[in-house]
Amino acid sequence: MVSIGELYTNVKAILENAGIDTYRFDAQCIMEQAFGTRLPSILTNSTAAAPENVMNQVREMVEKRAQGYPLQYILGEWEFYGYTFRVGEGVLIPRPDTETLVEQVLDICRENQLKAPRIADLCSGSGCIAVTLKKELPDAEIYAVELSEKALPYLRENARLNEVHINIIGGDVLSGQTAAGLCGLDIIVSNPPYLTGKDMTMLQTEVSHEPQMALMGGGDGLDFYRTITPLWRNSLRDGGFIAYEFGLNQDEAVSSILKENGFDNIQLRQDTAGIIRTAAGRKITEEMHNG
Repeated sequence: MVSIGELYTNVKAILENAGIDTYRFDAQCIMEQAFGTRLPSILTNSTAAAPENVMNQVREMVEKRAQGYPLQYILGEWEFYGYTFRVGEGVLIPRPDTETLVEQVLDICRENQLKAPRIADLCSGSGCIAVTLKKELPDAEIYAVELSEKALPYLRENARLNEVHINIIGGDVLSGQTAAGLCGLDIIVSNPPYLTGKDMTMLQTEVSHEPQMALMGGGDGLDFYRTITPLWRNSLRDGGFIAYEFGLNQDEAVSSILKENGFDNIQLRQDTAGIIRTAAGRKITEEMHNG
């Protein structure tokens, strides 16, 4: 017989020995997933025998995690901005860094008194940005554009899960036809692929399980910014905004791309780790330019 307390101890030990830095947190998540309740409740009867079916489930999850398989995929869902999102192979895992981008868009709406903005989320993936913005801005008209046939079901499921209506478009954000299909937007927001060729050769084991098309941004990681910015500029109304997330030390390059394509008032933001993570720029109109 293996008690519940012994099972929990064994899970932590296996993950720690596998080199999982977050082994305590991961062990807690795995136990809670298998038992269907919070850890304190599970351990109130720690000397009781762990049910065999639960032990088998725990064993399966621990084996995957010890091999570097992402915890988020094992659990099948993850939290972003306080909301729950389904995730799995084929979709990028929502990260706290991206909450910085959501905050910047919300601040743009507050500062410009946009009560019912038209917003397009490009490279939407799981829909964490689009769905969160709709939750926070109930009167907004949100469009979520995603190319991946593997990601689209997650995007649709997450809109249903969070009980919001967003306009989901299966399309290529690098296509002029896709861009021409949307106009009069107040804000374009995007967390596009931004890893460099070198980054892709040095991925952590966990990240290597995520879809490459959601990670690879070309040789210097900036391909999507160079294409999206001029391509989608005309989809914005005069004085509209583009807000981007990007990687470490890409802030100057992204800012330059925005300026070169007729955006000013570039605002940069740091994430919780103090890394400059997002940039937003305003579309310059002829009237603004001449003024």
